[in-house]
Amino acid sequence: MSLKSSKKVDTNRWQLEVAVDASTFNAAVDHAYKKQKNRIAVPGFRKGKAPRSVVEKLYGPNIFYEGAVNEVYPDALDAAVKEAKLDMIQDKIDFDVVSVDEKDGLVFKATITVKPEVTIDGYKGIKVTKKSEKVMADEVNAELKKVQERDARMVTVDDRPAAKDDIVDIDFDGSVDGKSFEGGKADNFSLTLGSGQFIPGFEDQIIGKNTGDEFDVNVTFPQDYHAEDLKGKEAVFKVKIHEIKVRELPELDDEFAKDVSEFDTLKEYKADVKKHLEADKKEAVRDDMDNQLIDSLVASLKGEIPAVMYANKANDDIRDFSYRLQSQGLDIRTYMKYTGMDQEKLRKAFEPQAERQVKVRLALEKIAEQEKLVASDEDIEKEYRKMADQYKTDVDKIKAVVEKEALASDLAVEKAIDFVRDQADVMDAPAEKKKKSTKATAAKKTKATKSSATKKAADKKDSAE
Repeated sequence: MSLKSSKKVDTNRWQLEVAVDASTFNAAVDHAYKKQKNRIAVPGFRKGKAPRSVVEKLYGPNIFYEGAVNEVYPDALDAAVKEAKLDMIQDKIDFDVVSVDEKDGLVFKATITVKPEVTIDGYKGIKVTKKSEKVMADEVNAELKKVQERDARMVTVDDRPAAKDDIVDIDFDGSVDGKSFEGGKADNFSLTLGSGQFIPGFEDQIIGKNTGDEFDVNVTFPQDYHAEDLKGKEAVFKVKIHEIKVRELPELDDEFAKDVSEFDTLKEYKADVKKHLEADKKEAVRDDMDNQLIDSLVASLKGEIPAVMYANKANDDIRDFSYRLQSQGLDIRTYMKYTGMDQEKLRKAFEPQAERQVKVRLALEKIAEQEKLVASDEDIEKEYRKMADQYKTDVDKIKAVVEKEALASDLAVEKAIDFVRDQADVMDAPAEKKKKSTKATAAKKTKATKSSATKKAADKKDSAE
């Protein structure tokens, strides 16, 4: 293969003219003949027995050219892209054969989409606010309350009607215009009153009823209900209460600590809960600052980014989401049905985050380039070992799946976000007004350094299981 020429023909579009030598092309022609000969009829020969020269004389010398071109052009194009020092992205390729014959080989032109040229500045000294990492007593108490609720026992109530927060075991059978509908019937269903699990008004009409009561519940399905045929429809549910129960929380004492933890005293257990909340809050604060940095980087990025990059990322994210659903015993079609989504709505839900992630990656790659942030061989080897430990496999197997160049790029991006963090102008956020309770959970953030190389290793591991 040789690159004859390369030229920019449009924004993010390049045309390459590539030559494949006669020897390589003829080998591909012969391979195409061997693959197709059993399907070609030649008078006087059984199928598959006619020599190539006879077939070409009968049908023309170019009968196998299409198969040969399809075989050689992908590798030839990849080599040409590398020689031209271009970064091709997945998109439509405009392909044209310039000339082809066995004497001179193949010459073709391919027009490809490349990663955009972007610029970014103002990434040093970005102002960010840092929230408090302090864990308050009410946060510890709220966490202990959650553990109490998880460890609660159910006690049957038979001396009063159902009340908010009770758990009722019920049968229900719903109808719209006198007809049953999918999902409208269940027996011995456990429902927490006030949970909002059912459509508005349903749970309210159970409150005040007693065990053994049979009655009708009249409701109207919301206009935004996921099932199109039920939106805005009036429904009647025949309901029977079998049992009313309440959660009885365990006492918050040393015995409780022994039951739910490795500690002998409540004091020790509280200290451990606080330690974990502090770690969670510290991570959440870091995530929040990262999001502030990322917002600034995205706003500062300049360049014409091909829409196909956003589309490709959305496709990847939807595919990953589908895999996660499958791991939970679900599928994407069932998910769309119960959320009232179609393919278009699902895609639109993923597009904003996909666009943000593409911009973040481009911004960090540019910063890494400008600041000369590169991964050393030691960095790369360390990451290979880390991935091997993570997936419980050999380093050589990881190296066979994860290209060194891709991994080096991911590590450079990680260095870039570390650089931006180190350069940030951090200010403490004003103290927040005291709330009833807060939850120290990790904030959802854009994965600035989501590793395509690591992801590839994970996909490989999943396929092997």
